[in-house]
Amino acid sequence: MMPVEALQLPFGEIMRSLSKIIGPQLYPAFDPSTSIPSPLEGERDTSFLKTANTVGINVRTIQHFWNVVPYSLVLPRTQNAIHILPIWEPGVVASLYGPASWNVNPEFFSPQLAAAFPHLDTVEKHLKVTVNILHLLGKAVGVDVVPHTDRYSEMALANPHLFEWLQRRDMEIAAHDAHLHRKVQTLLFEHLLQQGSAVQDVELPTSPEEFFEKTTENTRLRVLFGEKYDYWGRLFRRKAMVRLLHAHGYETVPATMGPPYRGLEVDPRPEAQVVDEEGLVWRDYRLVRPQKFSRVFGPLARYRLYESKDDNQNWELDFERPNHAAWAYCAEHYQSIVAEYGFDFMRGDMSHVQMRPGGVPSLRDEYYDLLGAVKRAVLRDKPYFGYFAESFLAPPNEMAYGDECAHLEAAMADSTLGDLQSEPVGTEQFVRTFWQYRQWLETRKFAPNFTIMTADKDDPRFDRFYLDGNEMRHFIALFLTDMPSYMGLGFECRDPHPQPAPNECYSKYYVFQMPNDPKTTNGPYRWGQNRRLYENLVRQKLLSDEIMDDIRDAKTAWLLPPDPNGHDKVIAWTQHDTPRYLFVANLDTQHAQFDVAFEAPSGYGWKMIFSTEQAQFAAGAEQSGNILVEKLLPGEGVVFSRV
Repeated sequence: MMPVEALQLPFGEIMRSLSKIIGPQLYPAFDPSTSIPSPLEGERDTSFLKTANTVGINVRTIQHFWNVVPYSLVLPRTQNAIHILPIWEPGVVASLYGPASWNVNPEFFSPQLAAAFPHLDTVEKHLKVTVNILHLLGKAVGVDVVPHTDRYSEMALANPHLFEWLQRRDMEIAAHDAHLHRKVQTLLFEHLLQQGSAVQDVELPTSPEEFFEKTTENTRLRVLFGEKYDYWGRLFRRKAMVRLLHAHGYETVPATMGPPYRGLEVDPRPEAQVVDEEGLVWRDYRLVRPQKFSRVFGPLARYRLYESKDDNQNWELDFERPNHAAWAYCAEHYQSIVAEYGFDFMRGDMSHVQMRPGGVPSLRDEYYDLLGAVKRAVLRDKPYFGYFAESFLAPPNEMAYGDECAHLEAAMADSTLGDLQSEPVGTEQFVRTFWQYRQWLETRKFAPNFTIMTADKDDPRFDRFYLDGNEMRHFIALFLTDMPSYMGLGFECRDPHPQPAPNECYSKYYVFQMPNDPKTTNGPYRWGQNRRLYENLVRQKLLSDEIMDDIRDAKTAWLLPPDPNGHDKVIAWTQHDTPRYLFVANLDTQHAQFDVAFEAPSGYGWKMIFSTEQAQFAAGAEQSGNILVEKLLPGEGVVFSRV
């Protein structure tokens, strides 16, 4: 059935299906105090992620955690990893990538699940149960590690010393010295004395230094904001602090992307001014000397990972002086989260950030990269815990200083997103990039993904990428067994959009919630109705489940490799050690290919058993030695079985 139909199934029918698949282990999984072992349990390294076929799920598009389960039932066994997009309470514009606290997003609570199991009365329990069931279904589960927070997150307000601060006076940055956080602490402490503690069982310290430096973070959070499940009370108190800091001009220094990263000024353009729902005026920032990929994320604050040179007068970081407290804070929190919910790998947001102007240093310590440090911390308990990097393998010095491949290796990344999803299948650039990724796969310590689509690419700007070639993307992702792949939810039935569709048809627009904006969504995500595409992909899924045990993780032997010049559009491959199946693909989505010939492994007979474009086809004669495919349709993939 189509994914949207699976999500609409009655709860009892979903449970019956799960019971048939899982058996007696199902009901213990609904005990949130129980941790169902991962399918990776017993693995001693992170190599799993280098061949995993991952599906990315923005929970907001399917409304709550429980719906991840029926959606996973439409996935083949071959897609063996689930990446859940950020799970935290969001901040400005409700962006999933701007966490406002370490609390799980309450909007992901399922009334349906709570009605069936009344003891599952918190969203945290729903997440734990969901991970348990995914483990029983043979799926590894990944969590986002986000190296920044919302501009005025609970993390920033309770720990000002872990962030950089600036003071803005209208159109000028009046101060951005390295110790501005001390003034922020004093201001917040005075506010606390005036307003009183949000809880009554804690005696207030006598100074800001004692409060912010000698009490536990949990105590500070309760005193400043209140109890965890007092959602509206915590929000009310946090907004009061935001108004206070805004009145004095104090803001966290915004996160940046792309060289030169540092050196900010207020953007003077009229469109760079935002007035929020409470009438507060905000200004965007920009880099003083921007380069090609320079970008400033105003609503986001990056952790202060290093001390500054010369009191930050020149916006220069001292990479020899890490802010140890910030590193320990992030690593310990994520280590705890992974242990609590049973996550198996991490997706590192903005993994492409490498801020050292000299590139990757030859000598590095444990304070080289925050995402790598989080992985290293979790590995002490989970030796299989992998790191999937959000990086796009851009040329040197474009999205990061130095060579991005060297950075990913230095940061201990196991696989990376790459950028194959940003080019239509069949172009010469696509084929050249595919060839380059294969070279990196064989020579580097990380594995580039054959990425089909991501939530960040599912918006009208990229409609042309998915007008055709979708069966081919899926075919290569499933059957190129020594290369990982990544697919965003919704790809499998995405409608072609020759013209932009309503916002509700794009998963990108559910990463945030922007009222009164061209990107506003009204109502739930609209699944595509492309039944023809979905039925074609279902045939691929069924074949992959049928043959995958024979070829899982097999190293590829190329019979027709990708063309480094991008001209030849036909590729063919089999398994290196024990050939069982041959795969042939026409990457040209506009033109058929005729009389495609290549030499197959000797000593075997081969017969075509599958076509991506033809559900029914006339079986050809058994072939051996030189294989001849008389005609490959545009964008067609075919499979030969050994006989």
